[in-house]
Amino acid sequence: MSGLKVVIKLGGELMSPARAEELAAITAGVRALVDAGHRVVLVHGGGPQTSALQRELGQEPKMVGGRRVTDDAALDVMLMVVAGRLNVALVSALVGAGLSAVGLNGVSAHLIRCVKRPAKVVSGGGPDPVDFGHVGDVTGVNEALLDLLLDAGHTPVLACVGSDDAGRPYNINADTVANGVAIALRADRLLLLTSTPGVLKDINDLSTRIQTLTVAAGHAAIADGTVQGGMIPKLEESFEALAAGVGQIHILGHVAQGDLQRALDEPGAVGTALMP
Repeated sequence: MSGLKVVIKLGGELMSPARAEELAAITAGVRALVDAGHRVVLVHGGGPQTSALQRELGQEPKMVGGRRVTDDAALDVMLMVVAGRLNVALVSALVGAGLSAVGLNGVSAHLIRCVKRPAKVVSGGGPDPVDFGHVGDVTGVNEALLDLLLDAGHTPVLACVGSDDAGRPYNINADTVANGVAIALRADRLLLLTSTPGVLKDINDLSTRIQTLTVAAGHAAIADGTVQGGMIPKLEESFEALAAGVGQIHILGHVAQGDLQRALDEPGAVGTALMP
């Protein structure tokens, strides 16, 4: 299997010192994919690091339905951590693996266009509408810029920040950005690298991993309470991406050497493969 367009999303937890060995496996895996002729775009978040710095600064992070409520102070922290330190760290690791990685955020060249998310009722957030503050909903992607970089042999590395028509920055969940990029690029595969080894029937039992999950079965798992917390918006947005033409979506946990290629070659062998 060669010549696929692949979007890979990394959670911030993967860039912690405790998981340096795993990050090395990921960067080596990305290098292998590029060497095999795949065109790869990376999107990263930084939730744990953002929350940690908020607490150091005397702020208390607020989460509703697995989403961060982003006030002025939280946005400042998020820009420092995600668009700054973590983006540079991930680009550095990829360059060290021999890739021509290019660090970007969604404000650059209006790469990720968005509007402020309106207050609305969200799954897991109770019956009342929630105002998430400076959180954006993706309205467009500058896919021409990404294709330009890919055609020139570069690997774009995108921090999950977007901007509205006036250039105001917004926090956007990394899964949301990755889904938007995958849809815009008409990606063959979207790999979501997370802190969980896939979708579990029992979150306390790793042996209950679901290897493949259709959209219909996923909606049923949300409705009956099998899927909870942050996995709910992850699945909901993934289903929208599949409906919009993304080929397959893979939710992966701990990544060992060769796992990225295995996910492409053997859907469900690693993590959970989401199918239309």
